[in-house]
Amino acid sequence: MVHGEIWTVKDLFVYPNEYIYWTIQIVMYPFMTGLVAGAFVLSSLYHVFGIKQLKDIARFSLVFSFALLPVAMIPLQLHLQHPERGIQVMLTPHFTSAIAAFGIAFSTYGMIVASELWFVYRRHFVETALALKVKRNKSLPERGQYFLFSVLTLGAWDISTHALEKDEKAVKILATAGIPVACLLHGYAGFIFGSVKANALWTTPLMPFIFICSAVVSGIALCVLFYIVAMETRKIVIAWKRKNDTSLPSPEEIRTVEMHEVTMTAKYLIVALLAALGLELLDLLFRDYAKFHSWEIVRSLIYGQDFVNIFVIQYGLGNLVPLALLLLPRLSVKRAVVATLLVLVGVFMMRWNLVIGGQAFSASFAGYMHYDLPLIPHDIETFKEGLLGALLVGVLPFIFFWGLNKILPVFKREDSVENMSN
Repeated sequence: MVHGEIWTVKDLFVYPNEYIYWTIQIVMYPFMTGLVAGAFVLSSLYHVFGIKQLKDIARFSLVFSFALLPVAMIPLQLHLQHPERGIQVMLTPHFTSAIAAFGIAFSTYGMIVASELWFVYRRHFVETALALKVKRNKSLPERGQYFLFSVLTLGAWDISTHALEKDEKAVKILATAGIPVACLLHGYAGFIFGSVKANALWTTPLMPFIFICSAVVSGIALCVLFYIVAMETRKIVIAWKRKNDTSLPSPEEIRTVEMHEVTMTAKYLIVALLAALGLELLDLLFRDYAKFHSWEIVRSLIYGQDFVNIFVIQYGLGNLVPLALLLLPRLSVKRAVVATLLVLVGVFMMRWNLVIGGQAFSASFAGYMHYDLPLIPHDIETFKEGLLGALLVGVLPFIFFWGLNKILPVFKREDSVENMSN
């Protein structure tokens, strides 16, 4: 059986060798890389531009960006027929193709984020290691923690004011260098689509910029959503712990910090959302005005076959509705949750309509193909290219973040050190 035949439904005149080859994993790939870039840009608003109101969510988004990073490659690995060859992109990077350049961009970005995290958390590593060092009768897990944090210091034990100031300068330099690399990491995916001359829907010089803007939108939205979930969970845990330790912050104090961070971040989300929406509508108007030879089949796809996906779900529910919710005064947690969820749906549908919609019309310009998403897998291919494979990719960043939070705590680092030394 030809790869793609099992989930491709053909309509009208379609060539025999035409199928939907790029499936849900190729939708998830630019979606996940966009989250990586967007989360890093959000953290850079504090580290580079000095917006102190975003200090807490900046540290949160930086760790979350690092948790998203290894997942960015998994959709490609799942989609490849020979995933063992995928590592060649990382081992033999060069500039002769946009895909090969991914190895350079990905490696560079990973080193920048890892280095920035080390400088941000170096004080935490040193203080935790010193607190464990003086503790008597350490248990086996505590001995393991002491060894881990001692190694993470990399021998830099100086946490004087002068040393910490140097750390802050290094963080600012790395964050500044990371912004264009993060944009390159996601913009090159738009470059690949925009340079495919054989596909009328993908060929546009605006594609890299559309991808970058939507990446910032999705990254900020996911960080705000997950930040709210984390803070609400933290309120429940601390409310239970306060029964024995009244020195902990009250749920009301946590809620004040939460709403301040969410309200400030929502302003930047609105700006990014307007920029992304403006670019997408500009591209649509240009296509309608230019009316290239393939415009008729593209127009029938946009205004006919995919009208609900594009104008109702992507632009309506995914852009206009969250804009209205965020622009209304007195933003609440519930309204922010609904708005960010809808934003993520809109960005995902933008990727879906681009990847799947770009393959939906036949090269004959007289037929269509539809992707029948495999819901229940019956073999490895329908698992990888179906709903469960996409859900696997979507869940992994949160698992990685949970593990990283044990080493790089995003909330109240100083509290954990003080408690450990007692």
